[in-house]
Amino acid sequence: MEPLSHRGLPRLSWIDTLYSNFSYGADDYDGEGNEEQKGPPEGSETMPYIDESPTMSPQLSARSQGGGDSISPTPPEGLAPGVEAGKGLEMRKLVLSGFLASEEIYINQLEALLLPMKPLKATATTSQPVLTIQQIETIFYKIQDIYEIHKEFYDNLCPKVQQWDSQVTMGHLFQKLASQLGVYKAFVDNYKVALETAEKCSQSNNQFQKISEELKVKGPKDSKDSHTSVTMEALLYKPIDRVTRSTLVLHDLLKHTPVDHPDYPLLQDALRISQNFLSSINEDIDPRRTAVTTPKGETRQLVKDGFLVEVSESSRKLRHVFLFTDVLLCAKLKKTSAGKHQQYDCKWYIPLADLVFPSPEESEASPQVHPFPDHELEDMKMKISALKSEIQKEKANKGQSRAIERLKKKMFENEFLLLLNSPTIPFRIHNRNGKSYLFLLSSDYERSEWREAIQKLQKKDLQAFVLSSVELQVLTGSCFKLRTVHNIPVTSNKDDDESPGLYGFLHVIVHSAKGFKQSANLYCTLEVDSFGYFVSKAKTRVFRDTTEPKWDEEFEIELEGSQSLRILCYEKCYDKTKVNKDNNEIVDKIMGKGQIQLDPQTVETKNWHTDVIEMNGIKVEFSMKFTSRDMSLKRTPSKKQTGVFGVKISVVTKRERSKVPYIVRQCVEEVEKRGIEEVGIYRISGVATDIQALKAVFDANNKDILLMLSDMDINAIAGTLKLYFRELPEPLLTDRLYPAFMEGIALSDPAAKENCMMHLLRSLPDPNLITFLFLLEHLKRVAEKEPINKMSLHNLATVFGPTLLRPSEVESKAHLTSAADIWSHDVMAQVQVLLYYLQHPPISFAELKRNTLYFSTDV
Repeated sequence: MEPLSHRGLPRLSWIDTLYSNFSYGADDYDGEGNEEQKGPPEGSETMPYIDESPTMSPQLSARSQGGGDSISPTPPEGLAPGVEAGKGLEMRKLVLSGFLASEEIYINQLEALLLPMKPLKATATTSQPVLTIQQIETIFYKIQDIYEIHKEFYDNLCPKVQQWDSQVTMGHLFQKLASQLGVYKAFVDNYKVALETAEKCSQSNNQFQKISEELKVKGPKDSKDSHTSVTMEALLYKPIDRVTRSTLVLHDLLKHTPVDHPDYPLLQDALRISQNFLSSINEDIDPRRTAVTTPKGETRQLVKDGFLVEVSESSRKLRHVFLFTDVLLCAKLKKTSAGKHQQYDCKWYIPLADLVFPSPEESEASPQVHPFPDHELEDMKMKISALKSEIQKEKANKGQSRAIERLKKKMFENEFLLLLNSPTIPFRIHNRNGKSYLFLLSSDYERSEWREAIQKLQKKDLQAFVLSSVELQVLTGSCFKLRTVHNIPVTSNKDDDESPGLYGFLHVIVHSAKGFKQSANLYCTLEVDSFGYFVSKAKTRVFRDTTEPKWDEEFEIELEGSQSLRILCYEKCYDKTKVNKDNNEIVDKIMGKGQIQLDPQTVETKNWHTDVIEMNGIKVEFSMKFTSRDMSLKRTPSKKQTGVFGVKISVVTKRERSKVPYIVRQCVEEVEKRGIEEVGIYRISGVATDIQALKAVFDANNKDILLMLSDMDINAIAGTLKLYFRELPEPLLTDRLYPAFMEGIALSDPAAKENCMMHLLRSLPDPNLITFLFLLEHLKRVAEKEPINKMSLHNLATVFGPTLLRPSEVESKAHLTSAADIWSHDVMAQVQVLLYYLQHPPISFAELKRNTLYFSTDV
């Protein structure tokens, strides 16, 4: 790692991240109001080194050109002398008040650290010393000096803030504080030795271990809690953290101090000193990076971590996987009693020098992966949606927090099960010494990320090794502090104010790509997140033998609380020997991949938003726009009598003198002829321009329809059929019967449900009923090929349910309050209605009508 002094100044993303995680008045508390009790704050971005980020503040970049002592902060933009001065001075007071509160907490922490020092020193000269004088001086090195510096600073600043005057000056206090940073330099240089000494003393002396595990920190004056228990390790980290935070406060004070204020040059000088101090500290003092070293004596760093599903002893287990510079470690979080440190339990590890990826032939000999039944996954989704609705109702009615917490716990349990059981993409790794391991991932993107990260590290000169039990314990123990992914990716872990994601339809045009070094057969796929995992939603055609593919293909992707869009670019492989035995798919090579956040403000516009995503030197140009679900529910009443799209089904069948519309029959026939084995048929979007071309041909009743169908991409034909049903003036199962379908599917008694659901079918107009039964039999035939096309009855019900059965605008306005509610209340039930009929034995039109005599009650 390069020393910071060679690098310029803090970058914008580093500072912004710190600000976003930092409230001056409560900087030492976690997100739930509990005091941090771990070493370096988990996940804290507040590091004593400066992040090498691609983005730099315009103000900071100007200052960083010279580096070193030439740093001279320029006046912040937007606060000219005398302009907005009143507002600026008010903000100064707020910044100082918050900082003063955090300074009080910091002094209390230093006091708590010093408290055991005197009795320990007193026993050091007795016949039974707890620690030697040298050990005490090493562990508590410079703490007394740091405490005195900050106590003096606090005592001088406090009256100035409490007796606030707009002309108050305190820049000299910050200048003096900055001038004493040499004490911190000495502390930082000793920090690693202090930690190691404290740890060794804890292991060899039970008395000191008890002292170091529970130091009592006084709460703030106005706090209800008089004391909080904190570990010595956590407190020893506080001074390192504090310098960075003090520097941030100086940034804020300068921002809200008029240039002509007497404090301005003093604060400027203090900031210059603080920044130069930070720049002089090498990154390797960060305890999160020096927690462990490699057998070669180099610093072992954490490169990547995340939650993965491992198949172990034929069952799925959620693991936290850590990729270090020389080893892959698979761990699980140990359950511990309340108040104790959480720890990881190592399940296994592989030195990267011994890690190999299996060939397709080796995969063939591996045990097969059995996917979790779709209907059970759908049940989980339904439960999650219902629980979300209940939570929202409780919050709206200001219900008891206990009831809300109980519901959240249930939701977490169901989301956890969904997360555990939904991934299906195998990721196998071998230890060349014999043992194999299997993970299941939710997307090709994720699998590629892990594979690439491991292969990149394997290019270095790595050595095989065996960790001793102590080394393994130290490495596993470091995982809790080092981890970057803290919570499993479920929505119940999110704060209430976080975005619930987008519900509706995302229209994406994949235009073109550049940057390929040699000609290849290229295509792209699109993935979006849904219920915590990613699903592939669209695929462009293969553009053959080119370095600059121009697809210009548009897709409509349904979003279910989605927050991210991923684009993957592949080289098509036509070698049938390269088949993945886990899923019978030929292994295509990923050329590049990229991800963008679906920001509602950017996406939710009527106009197309064009963007470029960069991936491994490849640039893919695409455009997108979003239609919310409530907008997509609107069906335009039909005024035209020509064509087939947007025309009542009874009008079309009467005109054609057919029982089932011609467009439905032709699309179904073509899909059964050459698309029934297509992976993701009906789920993968067809190209929008192809679909629009087919729509125009069917509307014009062009004689070239059959020729065009035979040449068209099969996903476009499947998309045309879905579009036809979606554009009907009212859904196939009708507006009138919609409430009854919702009530019928909710019945618990099987006999009552059967009677109700069959009666509802009888109540449909004949053209609607005959077309529905025709489509039903087709979808059943598609599902018979599920081992090849991956489309089960449940998948098909998910695709077609919301298209064939939707609430009328009046219905949705009467019952629903938001796009998320629409998904929660209706879409799952719509899926269940179609699934009921798909799972039912064959339903005959004639048989249904014969039974009408017994059921004459109006719906």
